Amino acid sequence: MDKAIPNLDNISRQLMNLERPKKPKMLVVDDEPDNLDLLYRTFRREFNVLRAESGHNALSLLSTEGEVAVIISDQRMPEMKGTEFLSKTVPQFPDTVRIILTGFTDVEDLVEAINSGQVYKYITKPWDPNELKAVVQRAAETYELLKQRTEELQRSQAQTELLATIVQVAQDSNTLEDCLAPLAKAFGESFCADCCILQLAENNALLPARGIYTTFDTIEYGLENDPLVQEALNNHALQAWVYTPGEIQQANTAHYQAADIQAHLLVPIVYRNQLLAVLSLQWKQRTTHLKEDELKLIHLSAQHVGLALTVTRIHQ
Repeated sequence: MDKAIPNLDNISRQLMNLERPKKPKMLVVDDEPDNLDLLYRTFRREFNVLRAESGHNALSLLSTEGEVAVIISDQRMPEMKGTEFLSKTVPQFPDTVRIILTGFTDVEDLVEAINSGQVYKYITKPWDPNELKAVVQRAAETYELLKQRTEELQRSQAQTELLATIVQVAQDSNTLEDCLAPLAKAFGESFCADCCILQLAENNALLPARGIYTTFDTIEYGLENDPLVQEALNNHALQAWVYTPGEIQQANTAHYQAADIQAHLLVPIVYRNQLLAVLSLQWKQRTTHLKEDELKLIHLSAQHVGLALTVTRIHQ
């Protein structure tokens, strides 16, 4: 597979998030301001620490901030116990790792919370700072492992669904034009692209027929003047561009920035050395991650699209 994608390593590096890795987020919840401040000072170097003084406020904060890696909550708080608050976070944030701080033994509540998977560990007050740091470090590592497993399952599911869609479209479409929109939608959704264009090509030139998927109401961006297209048409190889602040910008930066594009992957679709179409995946957010196995999946799936287009052309 690598021989079929000679520039895979370079493209993989380009399409990884080029920003410095952000600190993982942590939420600390306690009705005592001194404890909140102490927890904040303990973990602020390693985490982006969010603070809330009650379970209700913490739930409101999570609805705004989104998922966090670790939650540390006091057990005894007015209105809502820590275990009750943590149980409310499980449905929306199943991968978040939860730690309870307790000043005395609420055995019944804690055992139930731990057995139900709502609490990773409990720490008694007053806590030992080194012990708490060690527990939180293990919790953050557990969170990363859970996220990796979730992403792997999602990629596997996306691969299955994408290949199934390609087969179904080939069976159902009467013309080449009928194939384009559903295939663009399948690729766009599978790889969380803000825009996906699948455009037919012939004799190393674009044809007017294209299918578009976009998360926005309208799209004004086309491929006719795209800086990557001619290179892809000429050498039949993947092309990629990513905006990188602070570096000497390529000549095509202004072109993409005018369309508010932060990353672009262009995939030529080739069957038996004949260029049939080009697949354009565009992202407007720089948090895009495309790992090497995902690039291989895109390339492999594009070749299946080439087969599907060929079969449709024969039978139309």
